[in-house]
Amino acid sequence: MKIAELCPYSLSIPGGVQGQVIALTRAMRNLGHEVDIIAPCDTPPSIESVRSIGPSIRVPANGSRAPIGISPQALARTAAIVRGSGYEVIHIHEPFAPGPSLVGLFTAKVPVVGTFHRHGVTIPYKGLGWLLSRSRDRLSLRFAVSVDAMLTARSIFGGRYQVVGNGVDLHSFEAAPVWPKQSPTVMFIGRHERRKGLEVLIDAFMGIEDSDLTCWVVGEGPQTAHLRAVTLGDPRIVWLGQVSEAEAMARMKAADVLCAPSLYGESFGMVLLEGMAAGSLVVATDIAGYREVARDNIEAILVAPKDALALRSALLQALENGELGEKLRLNGRTRALEFSIEKLAKTYLDSFTTLIT
Repeated sequence: MKIAELCPYSLSIPGGVQGQVIALTRAMRNLGHEVDIIAPCDTPPSIESVRSIGPSIRVPANGSRAPIGISPQALARTAAIVRGSGYEVIHIHEPFAPGPSLVGLFTAKVPVVGTFHRHGVTIPYKGLGWLLSRSRDRLSLRFAVSVDAMLTARSIFGGRYQVVGNGVDLHSFEAAPVWPKQSPTVMFIGRHERRKGLEVLIDAFMGIEDSDLTCWVVGEGPQTAHLRAVTLGDPRIVWLGQVSEAEAMARMKAADVLCAPSLYGESFGMVLLEGMAAGSLVVATDIAGYREVARDNIEAILVAPKDALALRSALLQALENGELGEKLRLNGRTRALEFSIEKLAKTYLDSFTTLIT
């Protein structure tokens, strides 16, 4: 099949949707299909098969700022690629997101499939649902990455959805080297904004008196400068900025604990899956999207969001209780196998086949 994976968010900026689009495209291509990614790019794409529609513009979305290609030039290029490239299926991630997703939805002359990632309903999102109520039937199939994402989409757009989850590239984690480290290490990876909870992790970590610990902080965001200033007196906290996909995997394999302290707004615990695939012990907050992936004291340690004391206790338990850590790592690896990107790609491909035969 010739398939377009349409992503409204810039591939140059790390994000959960972008990561899924890239991994899914690779898996489908490995299975013998011709797959392109149509997406904004703010720097030259480093992966094959990308049809760039140009740079993105940051717009507020779900407690963050989404990098969407909404310039007139980006929208015109999206339409031209969708209409003129001979695709048999257009797979749109966040099909009702402003910009290229809507252009792809309205201009495609072949079956269109939508995957919904968002969790959480806002007033603007409700308004968008009302405006687009007559376009819902343009989607031949609807998927959601979690029950919460399905409920969000269904509350606005109606219809039926298949919950498929997200996928993790297990082979890439297996092939990745282990990053060198000097001491027991906790790792955070994500955007530095309030909803990701990095401020709570820093509070929890700085309250641990053990000097033989390290905390790797990966990513950037609006809180970076403030939080770096807060931690100036603690050399154990290492600010790494944005790192490559390969380095992120290598550091996850080295980290003793992968901490995901998000406060809200996570439709699926992709970072938990990656930590489990890497063999890290996962400590995360007990929020809906993360409960889709991990159970407390079975695959991870889950604590209440915003509770620095509970998070500190969980980190110490993860670092000091070897028997518990071994159990959680083993169970986490088993859980990650259930969400392989190859399995997810085959699920999508089987559904696409029904639309063109």
